Amino acid sequence: MSGAPVLVIGDVMTDVVARVDDPLALGSDTAAHVQTHQGGAGANVAAWLAALDVPVRFVGRVGADPFGTESVQVLRTGGVDVRVAVDDVRATGTVVVLVGADGERTMLPDAGANSGLTTDDVAAGDVASAGWLHVSGYTLLNPGSRDAGSAALAAARAAGVRTSVDVASAAPLQALGGKEFVRLTEGTDLVFCTLDEAEVLVGTRDPELAVARLTADYREVVLKLGRAGARWASEGAAPVTVPACPPSGAVVDSTGAGDAFCAAYLAVTLAVTLPVTSDGGAVADALAAGCRAGAALVTRVGTRPVPPPRDHARSPQDPLSPGSPR
Repeated sequence: MSGAPVLVIGDVMTDVVARVDDPLALGSDTAAHVQTHQGGAGANVAAWLAALDVPVRFVGRVGADPFGTESVQVLRTGGVDVRVAVDDVRATGTVVVLVGADGERTMLPDAGANSGLTTDDVAAGDVASAGWLHVSGYTLLNPGSRDAGSAALAAARAAGVRTSVDVASAAPLQALGGKEFVRLTEGTDLVFCTLDEAEVLVGTRDPELAVARLTADYREVVLKLGRAGARWASEGAAPVTVPACPPSGAVVDSTGAGDAFCAAYLAVTLAVTLPVTSDGGAVADALAAGCRAGAALVTRVGTRPVPPPRDHARSPQDPLSPGSPR
């Protein structure tokens, strides 16, 4: 990839994570382990890309409150070129994450300022100068920010900038409708989705059938299959599947694993000089890096990179170590 940055358009959230060991006790005072972290699918991807030494620019929207100020500072400290607008009416987005003993989570989001993202905000990101555009599905699923996300994709197509979209979440996708989402993302080069999301988009949970239908609309598709690994497909090319990477410890919280996957996959893809579709080995490497990143993240609470100690030796085998996929 040239020195042109990846432009990420997406959401900024404050995550309030409550680990509940006994979900059956909900409904009264229930003991929990509560932590607050930076989050938002779009902001997470941008933070991971920066940690992986990929030049990245981020466009989003926060409130005029301490949470928004902290969000911007954290991204900038992590090496992200932040082009975030401040909303004087809406608060910074917040999501309450209830995590069970098995690591699975229920998310209760309030999009807040993310709903106010405008086409002017997108223009500040200078789509035409980017080397790649990645749009969080939450931006397209949110009625308030949908036009801005669509405008970013249209601007990228007009400028010849390659694009990717992470579908993000099955529940709001169901509310919008799979066909409408496909229409909004028509012409996108690469789409990331889970089987739950694929079922809404094309009516099947069968991985082979899902990618066959999805590649009729998208140049490349990556299915994030969780414990079954990941699968890449492109029309006219042999599909590539890699197994899951077992977590190194107990699953604590699965929040943000898909964001880490996307960033690691893109980091490897953008380091390849040939088009990714021409090199099955590069695809397999990118899928494996994504699986390693997701598996490493679920063993701890928090969706962002943890800065290594100053004397930490970066290892190419560790997808959560800055610089590893390059």
